[in-house]
Amino acid sequence: MCNSLIPAAYRAAGADPADAGRQARQDYPPAPEPLPVPVMDNHAHLDFPDGESPVGIAAALDAAQAVGVQGAVQVGCDLESSRFTVRAVDLDSRLLGAVALHPNDAPDYARRGELEDALAEIEQLAAHPRIRAIGETGLDFFRTEGEGLAHQRYSFRRHIDIAKRLDLTLQIHDRDAHDDVVQVLREEGAPERVVFHCFSGDEALARICNAAGWNMSFAGTLTFKNAANLRAALAVADPDLVLVETDAPFLTPHPHRGRPNASYVVPYTVRAMAELTGTDLAELCTRISENTVRAYGSWY
Repeated sequence: MCNSLIPAAYRAAGADPADAGRQARQDYPPAPEPLPVPVMDNHAHLDFPDGESPVGIAAALDAAQAVGVQGAVQVGCDLESSRFTVRAVDLDSRLLGAVALHPNDAPDYARRGELEDALAEIEQLAAHPRIRAIGETGLDFFRTEGEGLAHQRYSFRRHIDIAKRLDLTLQIHDRDAHDDVVQVLREEGAPERVVFHCFSGDEALARICNAAGWNMSFAGTLTFKNAANLRAALAVADPDLVLVETDAPFLTPHPHRGRPNASYVVPYTVRAMAELTGTDLAELCTRISENTVRAYGSWY
């Protein structure tokens, strides 16, 4: 593979491809062909390093913009990353932000007796005008069990309350917990705008989201060979509720699965979405962009 096809900032950050046989691939994917109409990456973690050298916010967004990804939502997972998010959105107008305690982190705060103070700080951080979402929050039955699940549920309900009172979008992390997430949303009363980040459900969950008007954000997982459930969900998803994301630096789409992800990689997923749905690429990009602005508001 021609290393010059990888954006310069990411060539500096990634390991030498010659090391790929000795470790997981750490060289970044090649830059894709630019999209015909710009879209936004509605879930990324610019504070999570992946590679030998960090990539700055401006360089990461420059690389994305060069291929038609004109903005991103930087997402917090704990107090440290949420504080970073507030600083980041002030540095570059191509960023909006989301702040929250991740469902796998909330039990740790609870065990230390710090959950209430942490939730209070999340609400304070969320008052920033460029913070447009409370997230990522939700339920994760894959990595948390036992008493931690009760703390997850409590934290999720508190985040829902914050989102509703501040009129912010709710960005949901849902792993192996579809029915319970839907149950909590219905019991608490969902905010006006809800996004299922890295949608991981099936056709049945997609139909529930259609009926409720909840956004489904598809990531590189859609392109994985074992993701028939996601392709079935996309096939029935209301096109006006579909978003796209990277969850960078994770979940890099096929054929680059296992390598670091970044917002400039979004076009691989968008093209897969267009092919799977039989939609004109420019039409799909326009719809995704409009959907994203409805979910988070204007970037500018």
